[in-house]
Amino acid sequence: MGRMGNVGSVELESARVVRLLRDSILSGRRRPGDRLIERDIAEELAVSRLPVREAILQLLGEGLLTARPRSWAVVRQFTEADVRDIAQVRDALEVLVFEVAAQRHTAEGRARVEEALQRQFDAARAGEVALAHHASAEFHLLMAELAENATVNEILQMMHGRLLLLFKEHDDLVAMAEDHARIFESFAARDTATLRLRLQRHLRAGTETALRKLEEYNAETVAIRARAAQEDEPVPGA
Repeated sequence: MGRMGNVGSVELESARVVRLLRDSILSGRRRPGDRLIERDIAEELAVSRLPVREAILQLLGEGLLTARPRSWAVVRQFTEADVRDIAQVRDALEVLVFEVAAQRHTAEGRARVEEALQRQFDAARAGEVALAHHASAEFHLLMAELAENATVNEILQMMHGRLLLLFKEHDDLVAMAEDHARIFESFAARDTATLRLRLQRHLRAGTETALRKLEEYNAETVAIRARAAQEDEPVPGA
């Protein structure tokens, strides 16, 4: 029985470590390229290295981390090619998902999407960035669920971590919620032609923002490295 209890304890600790690490990545406290070293994280969170190892493996599977040799990983760094590749997949899959969801949804399903949209508006207006992003992601995931296509849903779930990390930074949270509201209007009316146009515009805007943020991040990284080289100091995350 003691052994079973230990396994359960490790699983609970692993879930907590996953949550804390995921939050630190999506909030930007851990930046692209930052190292996650088992020993250091275990000390930071006052846990053993086993739940940290389990958490890192899960986040690798979610696409939030990239593996490195031995006992560490780094927060995923996207290239311009990554952004464009993912955008291409989203344009194909999500347009299909939203159109099918619009055709198949029930009153109950429509109400669930509307509730997620309202949570997004509430969080955006209150300046609750993390909650707004979570509700925004839920809006998209609910559409996949309502489309009732298990294969597409599985693919989008696999991409979920990457999408959160890549498209998490919007300049105007309220404008993003308003964009979703227009998409919801077409979805609720089962107007798939207008829905397609609005969703494609929405996805393109997200891609443009992600590319601009990536360019800004790369420029900032170059500037930091240049200053560090002048001052002969180590570069964070290098």
